[in-house]
Order: sequence, then structure tokens, then C-alpha cells
Amino acid sequence: MPKIKTHSASKKRYSLTKNGLVKHGHMGKRHILTKKSTKRKRNLRKGAYVDKTCTAAIKKLLPYA
Repeated sequence: MPKIKTHSASKKRYSLTKNGLVKHGHMGKRHILTKKSTKRKRNLRKGAYVDKTCTAAIKKLLPYA
């Protein structure tokens, strides 16, 4: 059996935790930050977990993570 290729875009965006959750960073923190409130920008710094309905699909893209 050949090795499965990892999806390159996904390996940059997601990481797996020890107990099987998929962690990601928030979107919307790159540009046009002047119109966003300080509270909103502060909350975008924190990471978040992917919804459990999408977790299986993302894990398929990251076979060796």
C-alpha cells in the first residue's frame, strides 16, 4: 500500500489534540481591523475547536496527525 498524502492546506490550519479534538484559529484577523472592535479582535486571538460534525472529514485530510 502506498502512503496517503496529507492535505497541505489543512495541516497548516488544523491541529489535533491528545483526546481527538481538532483545533483551529479564528478567521478575520488579517486585515480591515480598524472597523472591528477591540473586544472582537481580542476574542479572535483565541483558538477554537472544530464542530463534531466536521471533525471526521478533517481527520481524513490529516491521516498522520
